[in-house]
Amino acid sequence: MTEKQLSVEELIAQDSGARLPAGSMAYMIAGLALLWSCFQLWIASPLPFIFKFGVFNDTQARAIHLTFALILAFLTYPAFKRSPRTYVPIIDLALGFVAAATAAYLFIFYQDLAQRPGSLTREDLITACIGIPLLLEATRRVLGPPLAIIALIFLAYSILGPYMPDLLQHRGVSLTALANHQWITTEGVFGIALGVSTSFVFLFVLFGALLERAGAGNYFIQLAFSLLGHMRGGPAKAAVVSSALTGMISGSSIANVVTTGTFTIPMMKRVGFSAEKAGAVEVASSVNGQIMPPVMGAAAFLMVEYIGIPYVEIIKHAFLPATISYIALLYIVHLEAMKLGMQPIGQRAPKPILRRLMGFAFGVAFISGISLAVYYGLGWLKPVLGEYMLLGSGVILAIVYLGLLKIAANNPALAMDDSDKPLEKLPNTRHVLLSGLHFILPVVVLVWCLMIERLSPGLSAFWGTVMLVIILITQRPLLNWMRKDNSHDHGSLKDGFVDLREGMIAGARNMVGIGIATATAGIIVGAVSQTGVGLVLADLVELLSMGNLLLMLVLTAIFSLILGMGLPTTANYIVVSTLLVPVIVTLGQQNGLIVPLIAVHLFVFYFGIMADVTPPVGLASFAAAAVSKGSPIQTGVQAFYYSLRTAALPFLFIFNTDLLLINVDFWHGALIFIVATLAMLIFAAGTQGWFITRNRWYENILLLLVAFTLFRPGFWMDFIANPYESYPPSQLTQALADSDSSKTIRLTVMGENDVGDPKQMTLLIPVPQGETGEEKLESLGLELIEEDGKILVDNTAWGSPAADLGLHMDQEILEVLAPVERIRKEWMWIPGLALLAFVAFMQQRRRRKTNLTC
Repeated sequence: MTEKQLSVEELIAQDSGARLPAGSMAYMIAGLALLWSCFQLWIASPLPFIFKFGVFNDTQARAIHLTFALILAFLTYPAFKRSPRTYVPIIDLALGFVAAATAAYLFIFYQDLAQRPGSLTREDLITACIGIPLLLEATRRVLGPPLAIIALIFLAYSILGPYMPDLLQHRGVSLTALANHQWITTEGVFGIALGVSTSFVFLFVLFGALLERAGAGNYFIQLAFSLLGHMRGGPAKAAVVSSALTGMISGSSIANVVTTGTFTIPMMKRVGFSAEKAGAVEVASSVNGQIMPPVMGAAAFLMVEYIGIPYVEIIKHAFLPATISYIALLYIVHLEAMKLGMQPIGQRAPKPILRRLMGFAFGVAFISGISLAVYYGLGWLKPVLGEYMLLGSGVILAIVYLGLLKIAANNPALAMDDSDKPLEKLPNTRHVLLSGLHFILPVVVLVWCLMIERLSPGLSAFWGTVMLVIILITQRPLLNWMRKDNSHDHGSLKDGFVDLREGMIAGARNMVGIGIATATAGIIVGAVSQTGVGLVLADLVELLSMGNLLLMLVLTAIFSLILGMGLPTTANYIVVSTLLVPVIVTLGQQNGLIVPLIAVHLFVFYFGIMADVTPPVGLASFAAAAVSKGSPIQTGVQAFYYSLRTAALPFLFIFNTDLLLINVDFWHGALIFIVATLAMLIFAAGTQGWFITRNRWYENILLLLVAFTLFRPGFWMDFIANPYESYPPSQLTQALADSDSSKTIRLTVMGENDVGDPKQMTLLIPVPQGETGEEKLESLGLELIEEDGKILVDNTAWGSPAADLGLHMDQEILEVLAPVERIRKEWMWIPGLALLAFVAFMQQRRRRKTNLTC
């Protein structure tokens, strides 16, 4: 094993385990991991309900899930750097079994615990007092000290509440109450976060591990190089595309870096990128894999539970920013290649522009045609096949799979396993594309189940995994059988079962860190709910931000980055979303900005993944530097510079929710995509200092101004024409009468928060149908009364729109803002584009002069 491979393995130990023992202990670890994967597949499948056996409720499943995670954590992660790596000490074996027993306690004694809620026995208390410290020790081993320390601080705060300063003081929690809340109930360790890890995340991590084992990772890399390798900076562009493709299925920044980076980074260095820039390109593209649908990072599945919307909605909202971010990164790589004067690889003749456009149009038309045929074809088959639809779709999938395998057998792809071998000839795109089309079938099944059938994420991942298992077992013998030369280069049926076994083991070992992280983050969530510290921290953060929403967002971003230096993305998201998301939403209401909950959660999520880049502790940057042999800190700094576009996007979609496709129709969404992509490319040109030629300082400012105008045209339009007309509170009925039913009215109201303090907020009130203002007010379920010159809410009908929006008795209406007719904000794009044309004209003129001089 080479020095490079050793160093990479050390860096990804946090994903797969740092200890690799031999002998019987290796079989034991592999057996436990395999058993864990089988258990997760079992509970995700419909089989328990068909056979009426092995049906577990949420608490039981979470207990078993954590049992496996804890024992594997102690067996595969050594206590200290000097601890043995080749065998498992007896003390670690004992700790692993004791920790597992404390988690399994909830499963074994579930019936007893359910019959005496809140009444702890001595055994319950002892189990919790042993389980919590062992969980923190497992966290320290797997994820490092930061998360364990933060959880310990929250536990100490729960007990020492009466001795805290006045601002942080609370009545305190007894040891018994703490043990019950954190370990015995589902409010702490066994809460929502661990539930999402059990129900959704494991299946998606397993799906990615199996897909990688099947050979899809290498296929995506080959395909990206065959498509983009001939361009300027081709290997870097291929790294971006291949990382986007593998990131969609891995959900891990570090795993993505070492999967694609071991090949792409050396290739980038050979075409002229420095070690640091090559590593930074790989890091910037790999980290964004967690925000790329359809398989996003584990935190995305937590949003399903925290926000209460289907996963398909998360995908819809996240798609546009993720796609724009990747397109912008491709452009950044192109600009770097232009700066360095790089030349394309190989001798591929450039195609005429018309032929390129025709090829692109044909490709889009072909993919669209196939998609429509699948969608409407299966839609037509549903009523015909009825209850046999599952069997019928299985037969169709089998036929398609065999057909794609036949195509693959006739188009063997070029091997690209040796990253140190010079790439003198690029792979043939057609051969590469046709050699692995069957790898797309599991992704198609996954997306179909998620987007069309609207199955749960766990069940969708299960059916995608079933398709993958079939591919893993059968692809080798079938490819050998279908090859015209009767060769057996692809391996045997036995090799397929070995691939399946190793993929399931790898998936389980990759899940240890996520399982431990979600359980420990549950301690923090439990402490917040038990002590009410969330309200205290909200007041503190609001005080620091001085009531300014933008400053609040900046503080949240910094907080996420600092936490992310020591926490994985999932734990970071849980902590920050629990503490700060409600504050941002509330502060937005007080400032008159209605911030959708999904926008704030994605804001936190984005900055959580940015922590994998940010020096001095960006783990993805360290992994890339190990491959590139460059400086980890310089790699992190350069990667952060490339990732400025990702850092800018969350601020933009907070203030312009159109980017998240919220309440946007198809054509408006398409227009937003085009304009937002152009704006992000201009932003990249402004931050990278190169557009048509090298920018002058004032051109950078102008380009950033253009990008801002395209992203937020409403900012400038609000200066020209006020979007709302102010009505006195007494004229709310008149404002409703003057407003169309497709509009919304903004109400500023004064009420009280949960502890009785005055609270001002702004609400968006949809104008209901009705002929008069009185009818519309009645449709809202809102009754008003005037007292001492104040307009107060007298009553809201139960279940009415007014009650759902948070209006209730005795709130005072301070201001009514009704929308006015004005020109569309998109007209501000015209001066922005005119300014862009001016900068382009100046640079084109300067470049011509430079060429003439040369």
